[in-house]
Amino acid sequence: QVTLEESGGGLVEAGGSLRLSCGASGGTLIRGWFRQAPGKAREFVAALRWSRGTTDYADSGKGRFTISRDNANNTMYLQMNSLNSEDTAVYYCAASGAQFITRDSAHYAYWGQGTQVTISS
Repeated sequence: QVTLEESGGGLVEAGGSLRLSCGASGGTLIRGWFRQAPGKAREFVAALRWSRGTTDYADSGKGRFTISRDNANNTMYLQMNSLNSEDTAVYYCAASGAQFITRDSAHYAYWGQGTQVTISS
């Protein structure tokens, strides 16, 4: 069993930055970030393979978002820069038992409660 807890969301102005954290008890090989904006489906943001640090990003975040991990504290991060109104969403961290990075939310069995990110223009 894996439990996940996000933190770090908030309200920032367009162009600003936020760093989300995802603390975990237990662990899986693949962990990722997803987001869901009002009226839209949940979408993939980024993921990493915990053992090797291999990463994958959705096009929307490439060059602006960085996913990373702290092995000692079993914590995953999402550094988000140059934020804009389209980044407004609830952000979820998730953990998957898959052997390789996947963007499919159906492959993630464990989810946090989510943290709200709101970008003001």
